[in-house]
Amino acid sequence: MAKAPIIEEVPEFDEVDGLPLPREQTRLYGHELAETELLDAYRSQRFHHAWILGGPKGIGKATLAFRFARFILEHPDRFSTPVMAANSLYVPPESHSAQMVAAGSHADLLHLRRPWDLKGKRFKRDLPVDEVRRTTGFFGSTAAGGNWRICIVDSADDMNQSAANALLKILEEPPKQSLFILLSHNPGRLLPTIRSRCRKLTMRKLEEPMIEHALTEMGCGPSGNTEALHTLADGSLRQAALAANGGALDIAQEFTGLVETITNLDMIRAHGFADKIAARGAEDAWNTFFRACAHILEQSTA
Repeated sequence: MAKAPIIEEVPEFDEVDGLPLPREQTRLYGHELAETELLDAYRSQRFHHAWILGGPKGIGKATLAFRFARFILEHPDRFSTPVMAANSLYVPPESHSAQMVAAGSHADLLHLRRPWDLKGKRFKRDLPVDEVRRTTGFFGSTAAGGNWRICIVDSADDMNQSAANALLKILEEPPKQSLFILLSHNPGRLLPTIRSRCRKLTMRKLEEPMIEHALTEMGCGPSGNTEALHTLADGSLRQAALAANGGALDIAQEFTGLVETITNLDMIRAHGFADKIAARGAEDAWNTFFRACAHILEQSTA
């Protein structure tokens, strides 16, 4: 009897231990004004078909994007009583729309991100044009009940030139009842023609008390050196979770120790550290290294 083929489990892009995936997250931390702006826009007479949610990485842009998508899919009539009476974009997690979004299986929601390279065992370096072209079939079919179709581009910064041009083409002639939500860590670097076709919503870094509150609620609250944690986090809940889990703090402390002994550097230790942050799949360690560098430079010039 032939053995069943082994199906390789594909990791979730940008997954962080201790944090729910953005599509699963039912709480929004610290972005009430941004949430209100989206809600008011949705129930207004002129709702824009494309939005850029801009701000530093890890502050909650994807969480807000999925929260907005979940609300629209649950309440497709923009002028219904529940929408007009709502004071947030909250949707109960037991609702059908919320469950489908959390599972990543809602037929009317397309989430574009850097794909997994099965051969290289890593995520591709950019978001290629083939991913963006998936929108053709997605918007070409009829939405369930004739309702909204929503595409989240996560993140638009990752698109290569061909992908950006393909997205621009569909933004220029958007399908009926379509919504595009582009996440960007640096909106100023997007194509000007893409920016001009989107309404921009800028999201800010989280305050330290809000980060501690969020981590505590999610069961990975800070312990020990909270000052170092917030230095590394720099307003990012994602980076704070990495630090709270120990790995990021260890990286930063190891690098700081190397800098402090720079005049009598242990080359074996230094090479070991370099191998650690340059290893395949060590993007978070690499980002932590740069944050630590920035902090040391700030201290030296203060």
